[in-house]
Amino acid sequence: MELKRLSRRDLIKYGGLAILGSAAAGSVLGCSETNFSNAVGSGTDTGDGTTGGACGVIPSETAGPYPAHDDSAINVLRINGINRSDIRSSLNSGGYSGTATATGVPLLIQLNLLDVNSACAPLAGYVIYLWHCDINGKYSMYSSGVTQETYLRGVQQTDTNGQVAFQTIFPGCYDGRMTHVHFEIYPSLAEAVDDSYIVRTSQFTFPLATSSSVYNNVSGYSASKTNFAKISFATDNVFSDGTAYQMASMSGSYSSGLVATLDVGIKA
Repeated sequence: MELKRLSRRDLIKYGGLAILGSAAAGSVLGCSETNFSNAVGSGTDTGDGTTGGACGVIPSETAGPYPAHDDSAINVLRINGINRSDIRSSLNSGGYSGTATATGVPLLIQLNLLDVNSACAPLAGYVIYLWHCDINGKYSMYSSGVTQETYLRGVQQTDTNGQVAFQTIFPGCYDGRMTHVHFEIYPSLAEAVDDSYIVRTSQFTFPLATSSSVYNNVSGYSASKTNFAKISFATDNVFSDGTAYQMASMSGSYSSGLVATLDVGIKA
């Protein structure tokens, strides 16, 4: 089994996570379903020309910001109900009283966990903990205004095909980072309660066309549009060394919802 916390990059200096506005997701402006489907394509990233899909070990990345289990007083992994596929709503448990549901463009995330040491065989029974920011670039449990919320966090166990699926919303883009999603891999449900059992920590991102289309055409993402225009994969402090194994393939549309798929390889 792969050793926990292998070769993480140095901890990122996030330096003041932008507290963005409180605009809610709105209607799509000036973008037809057909045009949007063409824009998101199949996951090709014009930033570096690579996509996910090859069976290689996914790079190890920093867990920050806000994995919500690295503080002695906070461990979201032990909150009742965290084992769930739909992560849009807060759990209102574990001492957190929030009842909000995150709004934004619907997004289904499907991760396929593969064993690089066994001809890319699917890994069943492992656990993936996934979290990301909301439409305003805020992280539940930490950011101003959402400290009592627990939305956009969830745990799922891989099925016999090595797959997990999370129903969520397309993340916002906050100042200084490309659009991204965090996740951690654990050997089992019994061990997915403490970060000492982590097998791999990483992040993934989305094709430029996808993020640009969402931010430029959905009213609730106006702050993300501004932040996204100031950042690139080349200047991002996580993805600047490439996205070959961290670029989700995209399908879907505004009316049916987006689908992001990524093959995640580890050495089991």
